[in-house]
Amino acid sequence: MAAYHDSDGAEQVPAQDAPPPPAELVALAQAYGVDTRHPGPGGRAVGARTLVAVLAALGVAAGTSDEVREALERHRTEQRARLLPPTVVVRQGRRTALDVPADARLHVELEGGGSWELPCGHSHWLPADLPLGRHTLKAESNGAKAEAALIVAPQEVPRLPGRSWGFLAQLYSVLSDRSWGMGDLGDLAELAQWAGAGLGAGFVQINPLHAGLPATPSDPSPYRPSSRRFADPVHLRIEAVPEYAYLNTEQRARAEELTHRAARLRDEVLGHDGLIDRDAVWALKREALELLHEVPRGPGRQAAYEAFLRREGEWLRRHALWNALAEVHGADWHHWPKGLRHPDGPHVEQAGKELQDRVEFHHWLAWQVDQQLGAAQRAAREAGMPVGLILDLAVGVHPDGADAWALQDVLAGGISVGAPPDAFNAHGQDWGLPPWRPDALAEAGYAPYADLLRAAARHAGALRIDHVMGLFRLWWVPAGHPPTEGAYVRYDAEAMLGVLALEAHRAGTAVIGEDLGTVEPGVREELAARGVLGTSVLWFERDWQAGGGILAPDRWRPGCLATLTTHDLPSTAARLSGEHVELRHRLGLLARPLGEEQEEAAGELADWRAALAAQGLLTPDEPLSMPALYRFLRATPAELVGVWLPDLIGDPRPQNLPGTWDQYPNWRLPVADGSGAPVTLDRLATTPAARVLAHLLALPR
Repeated sequence: MAAYHDSDGAEQVPAQDAPPPPAELVALAQAYGVDTRHPGPGGRAVGARTLVAVLAALGVAAGTSDEVREALERHRTEQRARLLPPTVVVRQGRRTALDVPADARLHVELEGGGSWELPCGHSHWLPADLPLGRHTLKAESNGAKAEAALIVAPQEVPRLPGRSWGFLAQLYSVLSDRSWGMGDLGDLAELAQWAGAGLGAGFVQINPLHAGLPATPSDPSPYRPSSRRFADPVHLRIEAVPEYAYLNTEQRARAEELTHRAARLRDEVLGHDGLIDRDAVWALKREALELLHEVPRGPGRQAAYEAFLRREGEWLRRHALWNALAEVHGADWHHWPKGLRHPDGPHVEQAGKELQDRVEFHHWLAWQVDQQLGAAQRAAREAGMPVGLILDLAVGVHPDGADAWALQDVLAGGISVGAPPDAFNAHGQDWGLPPWRPDALAEAGYAPYADLLRAAARHAGALRIDHVMGLFRLWWVPAGHPPTEGAYVRYDAEAMLGVLALEAHRAGTAVIGEDLGTVEPGVREELAARGVLGTSVLWFERDWQAGGGILAPDRWRPGCLATLTTHDLPSTAARLSGEHVELRHRLGLLARPLGEEQEEAAGELADWRAALAAQGLLTPDEPLSMPALYRFLRATPAELVGVWLPDLIGDPRPQNLPGTWDQYPNWRLPVADGSGAPVTLDRLATTPAARVLAHLLALPR
């Protein structure tokens, strides 16, 4: 009996010249959707140790040759015996064949009531005119019975109403004169109203508003949240909670004291160190929200609250319970008492009863955020925006947080999502986020994924999906392995896209995929065919098949959001000045001498200046400028053109500098001018550059 471990039993990462894994282990991995070779032409075989770890996360023991043979035979037997797959996803308007016995009797129980009987025959086809929705497919053959979730999806996600431009912003960074130390949902409504009614913008895209991990210090990254399902109450505008008007005399005095402290906190951010202190903001807001929660609700408000509780159901109950338990036991559920480490644990129900008041408070917080986010989207639409808010859905969640606890049966334990080595990062990436288990999602009828999408799209004119390539495959990195020693795990892309299309259709929400970086062949084409827009950043749009020359604007894809930068890239001002190279040099992040990096950056600017001049977008003596670059974006057929909000005042600082942690204040910078002095939303609205760009981008092509 061969064993796939070292003689001392310690887990070791295989070297690049390690022998290839046994053929049966490869076959088993492939049966479970695990790619067994590293990406790229001539990629080496994924090591046996990695395959064993990935299979273990899928619930398959494969540590010895006997276990591999048994698992492979068991998988084959289960597949042969299965009358129906756990979930069937089809597109409306297409007849779909089912691989079932010829004598099988099939019928569909419709989501909205009623059923369809399907005729028997040598081949069974689901009709093309099944109604959209989540139905149940039932089959019977030779006494065996089975049922499966049947998801009938539209061919495409909703299309945008037409071309438009808008702002890209990190909401926490956009402070007004009314903020409590960071941008909030009241500021978002103001930003949307100004951009829409005042400038003719069609959208505002913001960072994920997901609930953060309630630890101190908290993780400031919006892409590593505790929950993607619920937004963070730190974004609430306290004065906009309706009960604020009904505080009694004692409560109002306390609220006013908190408001004065919040003003000092805001002044510290805007006038002194310029860093956003999320934990300090939440400490003040939480105290204020505790006061507001005590105010009795009128009958209409109470009815609306109860309707929210019914709509959100079990997921909200688990989210609120996790937050209440975290207040007692800390923010990492892995270290809670054993009876609480699973939402169905033996002591969870009793703990919920004991913490009933705290659970109810967290229910109420989720309701308040949902209401204010909905109000911001209504404000955007009323300001004339055809799209309104573009909300961002992160690729995963923090392993210690609420979603990881509530959804641990459909998330892969001991695995982190990341990226393999590529031309930009030879060491690969480990993002510290547990991935969906594709097998568990299918067994659950994709309901957890659908619920997540439904919540994310509810108040969005469009939904941005971070790392949209993850709907096809994700790079799984087993615990204890470097990112170089992971493996791609495949997802059922037809199912993932079908569920996305159905939920987007129901919400009337367009979809934008963040498809930057290495993308598997065929992925962008499939996304485009389903109506999902891509993301195109000017500096990366080159003809890589023909030497890397700059792509002329008429050769850009129409189905994209076109921008000059993102939250992970240098601002336009920094690129034009070369400050982005200087910053990386000061932090010791350059892989080459400073002079070489500066020469390359200057050469890139010269290439772009020549390209713009060739297009007639610059005069011979005109320097490369931000307005000229936006004229280039306007000349493309891109459906959306995004303006990085800090570009209006020449902010040179990136919001996030990949590769850094405490060396740079990632996710904590307010919008600032070229000198680094923070600028409020109120002042931004008076900058001449805003009207110049609005006029430029509103002109017809």
